[in-house]
Amino acid sequence: MKSENAAQRIIQFAFIALAGGAWYWATAAGKISPLFLPRPESVWNAFNRLLTLGQFWPPVRITLLTIAQAYAIAALCGILAGYLVTRSKFATEAVEPIIAGLFTIPITLFFPMFILFFGIGTGSKIAYGAVYGFFPIALSAIAGLGHVDERYLRAAQTMGASRLETFRHVLLPYAFPVILTGLRIGFFICFASVLGGETLSSVSGVGRNIALAAELMEPARMYAWIAFVILTAVSLNMLVTALENHAARRAGRS
Repeated sequence: MKSENAAQRIIQFAFIALAGGAWYWATAAGKISPLFLPRPESVWNAFNRLLTLGQFWPPVRITLLTIAQAYAIAALCGILAGYLVTRSKFATEAVEPIIAGLFTIPITLFFPMFILFFGIGTGSKIAYGAVYGFFPIALSAIAGLGHVDERYLRAAQTMGASRLETFRHVLLPYAFPVILTGLRIGFFICFASVLGGETLSSVSGVGRNIALAAELMEPARMYAWIAFVILTAVSLNMLVTALENHAARRAGRS
């Protein structure tokens, strides 16, 4: 297992190194105009200027807080919806296809409605990310909570467990590995939705700074923000994957 993990990390870092090398070679050789792809050192200098001038952390804090709020709403509503739906086999068979069908619709089409209802501030991005992230979490909660072994439920009822105790000690532990997958997908959907919403229409945040740099024809500054977003997404994905694997191993031992 350790050797497999080491091999995976080597492949991941090799890919990053190859991408960085290709970027450096293309810009150093003059194959691509700096207007479209600036040199790595120009991007690094632009990033340092953002830090020096105090223009980096304020939008980062706004974006992270927006993502956290959107994800908290999506996770809470998704798990609650999954629990309520799975209390009835009829409701599960009737509602799950509706949620799955709605998830296939590009929510981006309705982004102007979020702007109309919540304005161009962070409220519209919170609502947008929460709605988009809700669907995978709800579907995973339905899949996990709807297939709990009936013997465990009957045993809990026999011992006089309340609904809350049954959910906490039977349903949630049994379904947690499946729900965790949905939580992971929902998180990155919230992450992408908030940043996309900030890029399309916002007054603050990382996405707004990317769009502003593009409008002002400052490619080095734009790529500095983009590189930060990519590194953050990759780091978070590795962290969440490690937590997911750890939870799966614990569930397998229990």
